[in-house]
Amino acid sequence: MAGLATTLGSGAMTNNIEDFKNAEVIIVLGSNPTENHPVIGMWLKYLARYKGTKLIVVDPRAIDLVEEATIFLKIRPGTDVALINGFCHVILKEALYNKDFIEAHTENFEKVAQTVEKYNPIYVEEITGVPAKEIENAARMYAKAERASIIYCMGLTQHSHGTDNVKALSNLALLCGHVGKPGSGINPLRGQNNVQGACDMGGLPNVFPGYQRVEVPEIREKFEKEWGKRLSDRPGMTLTEMVEAAINGKLKAMYIMGENPLVTDPDLNHVKRALESLEFIVVQDIFFTETAKLAHVVLPACSFAEKDGTFTNTERKVQRVRKAVLPPKEAKPDWEIIMMLAKNCGYYMDYKSPKEVFEEIRKVTPQYAGITYERLEAGGIQWPCPSEDHPGTPILHVGRIARGKGLFVPVEYRPPVDELNPDFPYVLITGRHYYHYHSATMTGRSELISRLAPEPFLELNPADAEPLGIKDGENVKVESRRGSVVLKVKITDRVQKGTVFATFHYPDSPINLLTNTVLDPESRIAELKFAAVRLSKVV
Repeated sequence: MAGLATTLGSGAMTNNIEDFKNAEVIIVLGSNPTENHPVIGMWLKYLARYKGTKLIVVDPRAIDLVEEATIFLKIRPGTDVALINGFCHVILKEALYNKDFIEAHTENFEKVAQTVEKYNPIYVEEITGVPAKEIENAARMYAKAERASIIYCMGLTQHSHGTDNVKALSNLALLCGHVGKPGSGINPLRGQNNVQGACDMGGLPNVFPGYQRVEVPEIREKFEKEWGKRLSDRPGMTLTEMVEAAINGKLKAMYIMGENPLVTDPDLNHVKRALESLEFIVVQDIFFTETAKLAHVVLPACSFAEKDGTFTNTERKVQRVRKAVLPPKEAKPDWEIIMMLAKNCGYYMDYKSPKEVFEEIRKVTPQYAGITYERLEAGGIQWPCPSEDHPGTPILHVGRIARGKGLFVPVEYRPPVDELNPDFPYVLITGRHYYHYHSATMTGRSELISRLAPEPFLELNPADAEPLGIKDGENVKVESRRGSVVLKVKITDRVQKGTVFATFHYPDSPINLLTNTVLDPESRIAELKFAAVRLSKVV
């Protein structure tokens, strides 16, 4: 999200889900919404089938949404920057860019224009595998539309150059003026149900709630006054950095809340060594997860249906969550557990309810200032909502880019770090499927879901299966430079030659043993979507 924060603002969806109906063209890349975001996926299918919306799907796999696509660009994994720069090259060469918008609302345009000069369609085809004609057609379709939107997800961000990917998308949207109006914008789909809310509340290592940076003295002083404590001006560590710090002995304890890194993080052997090296681990969760098995203390928490509060969804909409059932005897809501711990650590918290917590949120977070529990009784409100008479903001950057002017940022294509060679000739990409959710902490305990999706599989192209002597349904050993896993094979042309795909939901077949810990230098996100592997038939 760092690229969007630099260029177009907060790193959240600029428009809302319903607004996709106003788009003539939608680019979907690094996202498989029919399986990962089914409500949005069905909405996109409906718009394509019945409203004439043109979908440009960019993906290494032939995902379900390809059936509805006007254009499908089967890209080589990890080459997104080259493709997006190629779009910009075509748009500039054919004078399809929005000159008036660029002059009035952007800066640094010339540097990007110079950078993309070499990314002609023939050159981009060599890098991405996407035919030059298809690159040209997609670029023209996006640029010529009166209203065009971009949707992306973790297939774009979980790379060693993920921030560059997002910056390139921002350049593309600014180039065509597809920002700040209905049916436009850049729309990252959040991976879990309250990721947006956690980020809004300061669940990032460099900001206080409301994306207010810790190193800014006046911001820090505001929070020190509110909380009555001195606060550090140094950004903290991301989860991937914590793993390294634990192994190096610089981190001694970890408090893990609603997360299961022993299933979802890259290079799981590395993660396990890190957790085992800690002196003290606390896990707060609704189930006894794989990570909880290593904990010194486990704190039982309430599920979403067992507590009151608010969630903020992928479109920045703040919504009330109401207790529907009583929790198990020992479980408590997260806010109560944190408050009890704080008191025992010497910091006195005395909130009486989630509503009291939310009142403090309103006080210190400008985007939430006008949102109240009373207003939320009538329905969700999208931030920013600066005052109680403000209706909320369905579309960001209307009339003016939030930072003043949209910043063009030149980015160059850089290949993935994990090198392909004769020993490791295949690219492994990972993802989710429709039936299971993330680490399967919840869905893995459903008998029905377990019958529908009892085990993982490796998607393998027929052209790769034949020389290896592998048949559909047989077991194959998948090895990377970090570990190995045995999976059942599903032979399909959904994946292109030289590429394999697997889901990461299953603790008994942990595909993240194979993935890479190399980080994007800005976002500190690991390169989960590209791992060099080799295959061997299990006899």
